Amino acid sequence: MHIDGVRYALDFLTQPRSELARPTAAGKVECLACAHRCKLAPGARGVCLVRFRQEDALRVPWGYTAGVAVDPIEKKPFFHLLPGAKALSFGMLGCDMKCAYCQNWFTSQSLRDQAASQEAVPTSPEALVAAARRLGCPVITSTYNEPLITAEWAHDVFALAKEEGIVGTFVSNGHATPEVLDYLADVLAGYKVDLKSFSHENYRRLGGKLDAVKETIRLVWERGIWCEVVTLVVPGFNDSDHELAAMAEFLVSVSPDIPWHLTAFHPDYKMTDPPRTSAATLIRACGIGRQAGLRFVYAGNLPGQVEPWEHTHCPTCGTVLVTRWGFTVLENRLTAQGSCPRCHHSIPGRWRVPVPAPHAH
Repeated sequence: MHIDGVRYALDFLTQPRSELARPTAAGKVECLACAHRCKLAPGARGVCLVRFRQEDALRVPWGYTAGVAVDPIEKKPFFHLLPGAKALSFGMLGCDMKCAYCQNWFTSQSLRDQAASQEAVPTSPEALVAAARRLGCPVITSTYNEPLITAEWAHDVFALAKEEGIVGTFVSNGHATPEVLDYLADVLAGYKVDLKSFSHENYRRLGGKLDAVKETIRLVWERGIWCEVVTLVVPGFNDSDHELAAMAEFLVSVSPDIPWHLTAFHPDYKMTDPPRTSAATLIRACGIGRQAGLRFVYAGNLPGQVEPWEHTHCPTCGTVLVTRWGFTVLENRLTAQGSCPRCHHSIPGRWRVPVPAPHAH
């Protein structure tokens, strides 16, 4: 199907919603789902191409998935949120950015690239939550494309999941607004943010704004949503000592307890020139993060090659608390309260599934 046909078909899988829409004095509707803050005249689409104005209403994606899978929570990656748990992961189509090296381009770029996925399977929040419960997943995750642009759908899924004691999480580029974070705060337990670079110019090339992502990390942490940050280390793009140190120092300024994951790039999509990221580069980057003052720094995507940076250590006594091989937890020595069994230091994170509120009768 041609891209225009995909867009037309997806338009039927939308709802008119007002939570993230604001009228402007000029007669437009401002979309508050991401930091582009698109101001839409009648018939206009946002940068993401999946949110659009129809007459006076903002129509937003709702009622479908473009992929569902059960993943280990470590694959998101969350290392301080229910280690070893299974996460029911679902995605939709579209993105508000256009990263040349996107490793999920098959869903994120579907309305820009003819070669990307066109699959949209109708479903409901009830069906997704029932699947999570049936498959023994204490976590449900909006991922694979950019969840901010489908925030209303995620909110409805997560609100229902929360009633069942299942926690909702985002895997996102973090190109958010304070308004969308306020909207999601009550149903969002964990937020993984991609910090792609610390260069304003690099972010412009990717179709976003560095300052918006920095603000998102600060606001997510301030709201008490568990936050972990990932940087895909791309040779020649963001792997200099100076840039890595700047990212680490920023994270420390928010909190030294934010886990920072440094993951290996492999040539993908439209960025095929840089070489794969070496284990030595990831180990160097982890050392920079630790030197800056971050207490929890991890190397990813190269299992067994990046010792000791796959594991969680107690920052007080050095005890290995969680041992991992890639996305697999080999041993978890944390106490039930999430503390070190040796020195009893409390480790930041979310270690227990919340008890759901009793249903009203």
